[in-house]
Amino acid sequence: MSGIAHAAGPAAGAAGGLASFIPLILIFVVFYFLLIRPQQKSAKQHQGFLNELKKGNRVMTKGGVHGVITGLTDTVIKLEIAKDVVVKVSRDAIAGPLGKDGEVVTAKKPKKSAGG
Repeated sequence: MSGIAHAAGPAAGAAGGLASFIPLILIFVVFYFLLIRPQQKSAKQHQGFLNELKKGNRVMTKGGVHGVITGLTDTVIKLEIAKDVVVKVSRDAIAGPLGKDGEVVTAKKPKKSAGG
């Protein structure tokens, strides 16, 4: 009788080992779709914005400084923050665009009300 139990033991152990990894795999899939993928999409969108910068754009730095671009190189941007006050910042320090009124432009569209 013990011979039959030993013969089934290793095969049952391998299946049990695989079944114990299923929750770990599911957690990774959830992390990928809820955290990693949206962050990669956002980073790609921001990099596209940085590549399309040009003179005259109103932008905000990651430090919160608002200004108008007066000069560009591959890595450095000259930003006029007040009349005749120009600072150089890294291209990576630009957080996003500003509207004409100085408000931060967001990519999200306003929600439409269902009532009408």
